[in-house]
Amino acid sequence: MLVPKKVKHRKWHKGRSRKRKVETRGVTLQHGGFGLKADGSAWINSSQIEAARRTITNFLSREGRVFIRIFPDKPVTKRPPEVTMGGGKGAVDHYVFPVRPGRILFEIDGVDEQRARDALTRASYKLPLKTKIVTKEE
Repeated sequence: MLVPKKVKHRKWHKGRSRKRKVETRGVTLQHGGFGLKADGSAWINSSQIEAARRTITNFLSREGRVFIRIFPDKPVTKRPPEVTMGGGKGAVDHYVFPVRPGRILFEIDGVDEQRARDALTRASYKLPLKTKIVTKEE
């Protein structure tokens, strides 16, 4: 699964949710002809990204090319169960990528439109937010 090799700061602040803000970076297709675009906001963890990637590659049966446009680099900490308050911040449990509406999550190239749409639809079931399929406008 996707985990950073090295981080500048081991633990981060949580940050405030930006439910109404839309993404300004990563909103256009760069590599493929078809893409999966986020309609909502959520934290996507590395296991969800990997599950969606495996679904796409399995459905396409190693045809075409899959591009992952997000990488989980935000650490999320967790305290052990039934531990009293105090004692500091918990250890890093997993990494997430905070997605805002408009971000391209995955791209596919080298397959026909119907197969790409089916693969991206199946991948969207693995993700915790609403998505839509976009195509490159020539």
